[in-house]
Amino acid sequence: MHEMGLCDAIVDAAVRRAGGRRVTGVRVSVAGHPVDPGVIDQGFRLAAAGTVAEGASVELVVRPPSVHCRGCGVRTDATDALSLAACPRCGGIDVEAMDAEEVVLESIAFEPAEERRS
Repeated sequence: MHEMGLCDAIVDAAVRRAGGRRVTGVRVSVAGHPVDPGVIDQGFRLAAAGTVAEGASVELVVRPPSVHCRGCGVRTDATDALSLAACPRCGGIDVEAMDAEEVVLESIAFEPAEERRS
């Protein structure tokens, strides 16, 4: 259920920054942790229900973690679970993940404000 907690936090941050305006979309960058975009989309919709972010779209940018092989010295992006356990270059298992988990709410799109009439 890590993803649902992540979605709750994204919605909370968007709603706080919205200041009562209707949110139409958010762009979120996730690094260092594998996430399923479909699960995030569904979780966001559930978390946003009844808020100013209800119906907003989610653009998810997933940055794979990088790993460093202590055996051969190469640093590569971990494209799958195997590359987190063994170096894709030399096959060595003395690898370490280099990136910390990070979630950044990069942007929020709002519904255009109605023009005020005098």
